[in-house]
Amino acid sequence: MNETNGELEELYQQVILDHSKRPRNFGTLEDAIHVHGDNPSCGDEIDLDVKFAADGAVQDLKFKGSGCAICMASASLMTTKLKGKPRAEAERLARNFHTLVTSETEPDTKGLGDAVLLKGVRKFPQRVKCATLGWRAFEQALGEGGSVSTE
Repeated sequence: MNETNGELEELYQQVILDHSKRPRNFGTLEDAIHVHGDNPSCGDEIDLDVKFAADGAVQDLKFKGSGCAICMASASLMTTKLKGKPRAEAERLARNFHTLVTSETEPDTKGLGDAVLLKGVRKFPQRVKCATLGWRAFEQALGEGGSVSTE
């Protein structure tokens, strides 16, 4: 069983490093809902732009920012999972990700893909803030933008 845990840990590190060094959907969008998110406890900052289609689906989303590897990787993973999703599905995924990293309760992880690898941050409350910053910014965008803080 230790070998499996070691393999999972290695996969976690590979995915986090890949997404933090080469974030997907990094940039800005014109004519989009904008949310600024910050984590004052460690200095992470995210600017998230989200475009919704006429039917409410997540048409496109991009982010810019600076922060730790967990914050950047989580935001990158989030954009790959939410882009193109109907609004209700995107809301469900955001809720389930939050439950995954904050609770011992196992949510439905269908659709979260590699983002489930961030489950281990729940053991480190300060890192939970890093992992959830982008997702919280998305939830704020659902309410038409503004700013969000982890404090």
